[in-house]
Amino acid sequence: MKFVTFYNPEGQMRAGWLEGNRVIDMKHASKGELPDNMADFINNNEKYMANIEVISQGAENLPAYSLEEIRLTAPLPNPVTFRDYVAFETHVKNATSRNGDTVAPEWYEMPIFYFSNPHAMKGPGEEVKRPAKCIRLDYELELACIIGKQGKNIKADEAEDYIFGYTILNDWSARDLQMKEMKVLLGPAKGKDFATSIGPYLLTKDELEPFKTNGRFDLEMTAAVNGEILSQGNFKDIYYTFGDMIERASEEVTLYPGDIIGSGTVGFGCIMELGPEVHRWLEPGDEVELTIKALGSLKNRII
Repeated sequence: MKFVTFYNPEGQMRAGWLEGNRVIDMKHASKGELPDNMADFINNNEKYMANIEVISQGAENLPAYSLEEIRLTAPLPNPVTFRDYVAFETHVKNATSRNGDTVAPEWYEMPIFYFSNPHAMKGPGEEVKRPAKCIRLDYELELACIIGKQGKNIKADEAEDYIFGYTILNDWSARDLQMKEMKVLLGPAKGKDFATSIGPYLLTKDELEPFKTNGRFDLEMTAAVNGEILSQGNFKDIYYTFGDMIERASEEVTLYPGDIIGSGTVGFGCIMELGPEVHRWLEPGDEVELTIKALGSLKNRII
């Protein structure tokens, strides 16, 4: 199923799901049995999914909005936490070589992540402001999973049980700020925390089973700027699986429903890797569109 968060015609933020081009308000359709927000739904998704299955059987008779009547926002506007990994080897090799370095041996020992800002989520169609001190703004083409069950010290081969679903993720990056602050060896912070885009919907994990091979998904991924495709990749090329990432994240730490885990950038999935000689850094007025097979397209305009 495809779950969304949206503003209804009255301007109220609501949670629901897609039935073709129709948007079902879950609280309204369930006569109050389901919550009006995705955070509460995911926190109790095992219970609520049973309600959804019953209600959706008569979906054609449910009151619904057309996509033209509502405005989609980030499908999970308020995640509990947001960890972003760097799990594609090609991306790591390209990024380090741009700086004249080689991949640290430790990268091959464990999946590495950083914490970003869970309060700066943007959705499809929302504008993203370039930070005032940034002139090297970049996109990053990623896939993210959403945790659906609380757990600690989760093993990689058990991690599937803890995933609710997946969504496209754009890890916006102020490269000039990022490169300067990372010289202090504490990882990215202000170069990343101003905005992260997710959407257009959360796809439940069962929907990606047909694309799964060895814990990875055969999903084509593209990124376009102003209609021109710059980045092309496939998620099956990832080095570490989401199972590996979840095992690492949950070592001695509890993961909660509503946590987001980003995969990191697919190889050649950003301007930094392609090089500004291929395309200039992003500027106000540019429109960036990320597309992943089965997960739709996520489009944002820079201001």
